[in-house]
Amino acid sequence: MDPHADLQQADNSPPDESTDPPPRMTRHQILTLISLASVNFSSMICYSILGPFFPHEAENKGASQTVIGLIFGCYAVCNLIGSLIMGKYIVQIGAKFMLVAGLFVSSVCTIIFGLLDRVPAGPPFITLCFIVRSIDALGFAAAMTSTFAMTAKIFPNNVATVLGSLEIFTGLGLIMGPPVGGWFYQSFGYEVPFLLLGCFLLIMVPFNIYVLPTIDADPSKDSFFRLLTKAKVVLICYAIFTLSAGLGFLDATLSLFAMETFGLSAGYVGLIMLGLSLPYCLASPLMGYFTDKYPATRSWFMVIGGLATATGFCFLGPAPFFYLPSQLWLLVLMLGVIGFSLGMTAIPTFPEIIGCAYDLGYEEGLSTLGMVSGLFGAVWSTGMFYGPVVGGVITQHLSFRWAAVVQGGLAFLAAFLLALCYLYERPRQQSTREESRRKDESTPLLAE
Repeated sequence: MDPHADLQQADNSPPDESTDPPPRMTRHQILTLISLASVNFSSMICYSILGPFFPHEAENKGASQTVIGLIFGCYAVCNLIGSLIMGKYIVQIGAKFMLVAGLFVSSVCTIIFGLLDRVPAGPPFITLCFIVRSIDALGFAAAMTSTFAMTAKIFPNNVATVLGSLEIFTGLGLIMGPPVGGWFYQSFGYEVPFLLLGCFLLIMVPFNIYVLPTIDADPSKDSFFRLLTKAKVVLICYAIFTLSAGLGFLDATLSLFAMETFGLSAGYVGLIMLGLSLPYCLASPLMGYFTDKYPATRSWFMVIGGLATATGFCFLGPAPFFYLPSQLWLLVLMLGVIGFSLGMTAIPTFPEIIGCAYDLGYEEGLSTLGMVSGLFGAVWSTGMFYGPVVGGVITQHLSFRWAAVVQGGLAFLAAFLLALCYLYERPRQQSTREESRRKDESTPLLAE
């Protein structure tokens, strides 16, 4: 039986709003969930593989800490540009084609990146790293933008729950990437991790062609800029920026810090990174389910998560003004705190921005969801550029410990501003509800 026979989606019908318990998932929803989970897992394992050994390999090829940060950062810049373009034109391109094409580009780039150790050290190696990572970022942007948009379209009534469930596979990719990459690097050298994972990603292409539904939609005339006129959206975007900046900073600097401070090998550094990704993997579905069931808690989850992230970064080094020595157990513990708090903060952000878009009068459909997804990806990519580049510069000229303090300060500022915003909005929301209730009570039960 053809799995696509019942997978066509209409875009112009808004999601049903009901207090009844959600129905069981349909066949096409289950297939789509499996497909999107495979995309999240395969994409993130290929992304996270670099952390344990690439900075060390790049140093041997003549790259400084700042240049290594720029190599990680260029990925984010191209991801930023790609997310905005893909989000704007997702309807014209087609969500399914965008996702499958993005997977194919990422798989080819991952394989090519594994062959760069044969390139001479110095400018040739560094230049090709920039080129391959930039193209890979465009493929990643296409895949992830369409993933977010398709999730929100096919699961409109429980977006946070489904996103949280998908983040299990994102977390698994982040969990498995560093130790698998570090072990393969130690056992077989630089090329094997990239070749194996690139081929694995390539296998996902025909699978997703077969499984993914085709979504029909009409383009919208709305723009990113009107969405950013709402202060709450800007603050949520800043919170997203701080999260990705922290992750990008750790990707580019943590492995060198752990190797130099504790004398660890690449394989053990990969295991340490489990302290970050495993709590995130466990927290995401819990936060998604809870915030879907109690939407009013989303705002304060973001605030509390931001404060916990700030605390984790300040004790990661730990901060020089604490006058505490660097301890391996403390490093792993704080990575766990950061990972769990990332889940608290990140999962509620996407449905919150969608709600703000609908409040501004955006149409309910794939075009708006693609735009929100593109905005999310663009802001995330901005942080992924800032984190490795600025964090690399601060680490090179001061220390890893001071750079971690800066990341903690960014997270604290986001939590503080969001708290002020929600405290300011609460009285207005209560007065709006009371006014609506008075109107309902004054409406006659029977009208001629």
